[in-house]
Amino acid sequence: MLILALESSATPASAAICSDKELLGMYYQNTGLTHSRTLLALTESLLQNIDIPVRDIDLFAVARGPGSFTGVRIGVSAAKGLAWGGDKPVCGVSTLEAMAYQAPVPGAILCPVMDARRSQVYNALFTRNDGILTRSCDDRAISLEELAVDLKNRALNNPVVLLGDGAAATHRFLSFAGIDCSLAPELQRNQSAYGVALAALAAEHVHASVLEPCYLRPPQAEREKLDKKE
Repeated sequence: MLILALESSATPASAAICSDKELLGMYYQNTGLTHSRTLLALTESLLQNIDIPVRDIDLFAVARGPGSFTGVRIGVSAAKGLAWGGDKPVCGVSTLEAMAYQAPVPGAILCPVMDARRSQVYNALFTRNDGILTRSCDDRAISLEELAVDLKNRALNNPVVLLGDGAAATHRFLSFAGIDCSLAPELQRNQSAYGVALAALAAEHVHASVLEPCYLRPPQAEREKLDKKE
């Protein structure tokens, strides 16, 4: 199965094409430019250089959140548009789960963390044994204090491996709290479309009309409106 995967939930943007688990090619950009400018350009260039027409893609996969509200919306809209044109299925996967798929660290607690602002991180916990990824909790927006307490309550027997754009700050906080943790290698740490493709192999495939972003929290504009009412 040929999968075209998109990732635009944080500062980096990437597009990947996989044949099942085999990565055929990936374009990755981490320059801070807007995803509305970069994501489709990366995708078109990748398809052109690999010499695969978009009509040959069997599945369009995308990180549907959590993450940047604008970035997630751009990625989901792009995947829906590409899939709709050829009446192909789409698959929206958790940004956090996609990161866990791309970090093959057996026996460790995989702990993706993304900056969620307002003194919080987006987080979930996973383990990987015999090649099988197991989720330990739902995607959530929590403070680093709450994350440290949760990890301590789990009576960890294995080290924690941190992924995502919040990994460095979380590593400093958890280390100070006495939790054995380390940073994933840099090439596996940030969000990438390859992780999205891997996660999509084990997720539900739906019609483009069904795919929606998953923000975990209301957008900032909605939060500010609610704050004013209070």
